[in-house]
Amino acid sequence: MSRSPAAIPGAPLLQAQGLGVQVPGPGREARWLLRGLDLAVQAGQCWVLLGRNGAGKTQLLSTLAGARPPAEGMLAVAGHPLAAWPLAELACWRGYVPQQVVDAFPAPVLDVVLQGRHPHLSRWHWEGEADSALARAALARVGLAGFEGRDVTTLSGGERQRVALATLLTQDPPLALLDEPLAHLDLAQQLRMLDLLAEDVRAGRRALVVSVHDLSLAQRVATHALLLDGQGGPALAGPVEQVMREDTLSAAFGHPLRCREIDGRRWWLPA
Repeated sequence: MSRSPAAIPGAPLLQAQGLGVQVPGPGREARWLLRGLDLAVQAGQCWVLLGRNGAGKTQLLSTLAGARPPAEGMLAVAGHPLAAWPLAELACWRGYVPQQVVDAFPAPVLDVVLQGRHPHLSRWHWEGEADSALARAALARVGLAGFEGRDVTTLSGGERQRVALATLLTQDPPLALLDEPLAHLDLAQQLRMLDLLAEDVRAGRRALVVSVHDLSLAQRVATHALLLDGQGGPALAGPVEQVMREDTLSAAFGHPLRCREIDGRRWWLPA
């Protein structure tokens, strides 16, 4: 299946206008996590999603991905409302990696990664050699060459996280949304996976929206940032140098933070 020709040239890969996200409150009333979010994500941009625990990062990402409806506002992918896309065509444009993947049944790692090719196949076609080659190449990129025959349920948390990233690379969507993709990874793998994800962004092949807890790692790859305070007001969104500042981050996280530059990189430390 090819990507839909209906995409509007030059339109943002992801656009939000007046977006609002709610979660159930302590009573029957819903609680606003944010309101009035305007966002335009283009190819070649890496948006890092920042905020303290409970600020709404996971809920916002799942809303942007279409996994939960917005409480208000509009979402569009490639110039068309999210709801207007058939699911199979939307999956060719947008990839989503949740914070945690649960495997209900044993399956070979290669079969799991090949699920990324399903949106690109017609109803009556199976994966071919070219699809398997893409999946094997993706496993090699995440450092899991030789894992093709392993049972996915026997993997460590970090290995399973890298399988999810390999599935996304096999899907190869222009827009990728990832919720804490560095969770369960040791420091070396965090750096490797983050640089791998940013590689296609720097080449202009993909746009990335990713939630990251570590501010220094976020600063390493971000072109833009979206900062949530979890209080129901508008998020702060824009170029990274406008959002990732000592005053804004300290206020959002409720603790003084200081930025230090070492060897040409910016590092964030608690005061």
